[in-house]
Formats: sequence, C-alpha cells, structure tokens
Amino acid sequence: MPRRVHNFNAGPAALPLPVLEQVQRDLLDFAGSGMSILELSHRSTTYEEVHHQAIADLRMLLRGSEEYAILFMGGGAQTQFALVPMNLLPARAHADYLITGPWSMTALHEAQKLADARVLWSSANTHFDRVPTPPFDYPLDPQSAYLHYTSNNTIVGTQYAVVPEAGDVPLVCDMSSDFLSRPVEASRFGLIYAGAQKNAGPAGVTIVVVRQDLLERCPADLPSPFSYAQVAAKNSLLNTPPVFAIYIVGLVARYLLEQGGLTAIATHNADKARLLYAAIDASAGFYRGLAQPHSRSLMNVTFRLPTPELETRFLTASSAADLIGLQGHRTAGGLRASLYNAVSLTSVQALAAFMEDFQQRWG
Repeated sequence: MPRRVHNFNAGPAALPLPVLEQVQRDLLDFAGSGMSILELSHRSTTYEEVHHQAIADLRMLLRGSEEYAILFMGGGAQTQFALVPMNLLPARAHADYLITGPWSMTALHEAQKLADARVLWSSANTHFDRVPTPPFDYPLDPQSAYLHYTSNNTIVGTQYAVVPEAGDVPLVCDMSSDFLSRPVEASRFGLIYAGAQKNAGPAGVTIVVVRQDLLERCPADLPSPFSYAQVAAKNSLLNTPPVFAIYIVGLVARYLLEQGGLTAIATHNADKARLLYAAIDASAGFYRGLAQPHSRSLMNVTFRLPTPELETRFLTASSAADLIGLQGHRTAGGLRASLYNAVSLTSVQALAAFMEDFQQRWG
C-alpha cells in the first residue's frame, strides 16, 4: 500500500482512494481499448460513453431535470467570472452581487469590466467573517438580470447554510468549493458553476449547470467557446474537452452515488466539521476561529494561534506528523483545514488530536 498522508489542501484537493485506484487500473488500457484514457479521441464511442455517463450521474446527484443543461468547460471558475455577464447580462441591464470574500469580490470586478455589476450586500467591513442569513435584509431589485453569490468562501472560511433569497431574479452561484458536498435544490438556481478540484475531480474542468431558458439570453455574436448556448448545443463537445478531468469527475459522481448520494455525504461532512470546530471551541482561545459561528464553513475551517511564531511551529510540526496543507491562503495567513468530501473522519480525528497535544505543549 503506497504511503498516504492526511491531505487538507484547499485545492487541488483529496480525491477518494477508490477513484484513484480505478484511474490507476485504467491508465494503460481503458475498457479494453488498448489505449490509456489519456490517449482516447474525444470523438470515439468509448469516450462519448464516459462523457454521457458523467453527465447522467451528475444529473442524478443534483436531482436535476432536463430543464437544466450540464456543461463541461475549461478555464476554471475565474473564467466564469467573465462568462456569466458575457452570456447573461444584456446591454443597459445590471446584475447584483453578494460580496462575502475575495472570490466574490473578484467575480464582481471581472463583471464590472464588461457591464453594470453592483454590490447588493457585503461583509467587507467585518473582514468577511459572515454571510447574509435569513431573514435576508438586502434590497432585492426585481429588474436585476441575475443575483450572484459564492456559496462557500475558501479563504475566509464562511458558507451559506441556506440558499439566499432571489425572488424571481435568476440566482447564479459560484459553488466551486462546496459543489457535491450536500444536496442541492437545482430549481432554486438559474446557473451554477464549479471548478472541479475541490469535491468533484481534478483541476482542469469547470462544471456549469444552467437552466435551458437562460441560454436564450446568450448573445449570438459571442465567440463559440465562450457561449453557454453554443457549448450546450454541442453537449460540451464543441472542441476537444478536458477528457481526463471529465473521466475522473464521472468516477467521483459514480462513487458518491454508491455512498448514498449527497444526503449521506453531507452527514459525513457535518460530522467532520463538528469535530474540528469542537476542538477549536474547547481550546479557551488558544485556537481562534475566524468566521462567525452562524456562518462557519463545513468545507474550510480557518483559525489563528496566539502568535505568528506559534503558527509557524504548528505548520512545521503538523507536516512532520503527515498532516498536510494546513497553511492559510497566502492573502489571509493563519491556518486552514479543508474538509472536502474525500477527507476522511480518521484524518480529522488525527488533526484534532494533534491540536490538543500541540496546545498542551505550547499553550
């Protein structure tokens, strides 16, 4: 058995071990083709079966109907920051944004380069320590082209526990870091996009779930690879897709279905987060969480120690204990444990035990 560490990286992140083992088996000879999955033509029947099954399994996980198209695109979520307004924000219209961290702020700034994008609500004045909660107090504009939000904020460690209210305005969500981590009521959304490299697969493919009627908004003169409508019309085979990444997304989707679907994985994720937050809250302030309790993320647990020197000591000692990826984002500092789907409860138990021991030695 190869050595495996406790992987808390924020992305690319841990993948389920059974998926990695399947990839290993398929790497030289996929489905008896005599070729690696990396070598298959995207126009081959063998790959098309992989492609279509991945879409079908994602649709089953999301309990989505044919009313929604599922697209595979390149460029990561940051490309979607521009593609959303390019496709869905008509001239002389405006869109509203809920700003809860650096990524939603970046999404807003990219949209503002192209059109009229406005801040509807922001927690910047409290260092992004919270997200809006019911009853939502922002002034919804029924004339807005869409309302955009980021469901989980990896850098600051906050997450929406419920879907924000949008009225009749199409709701657009950057779900990159909690996609497939819990059940999704697809009918609440106009469009969801997610970089795969947190919970759904490896870096290299972005999943877009878009309501079919919104495809009619896409300007006809958009370059084909940038148009949701044109990509949807070709079932994401407009040009060569990221074949290997899509194949792994399909394996992950099938694995999640076999584990009981998103309801089961949500319970697993909540158990892990509860354990780690309990360790923080029981530390009498030695570990200090950065998010307000009602906005805490189940995916990214962010915290600080009393001094930067202790944080450095913590990172050195945790790495030596095979607890990997605990350094906070480069723009925020501190510490961060990412608890995505493939991170086991055993790994979180190891981290919590390490934290207790470290406090006893250095607290």
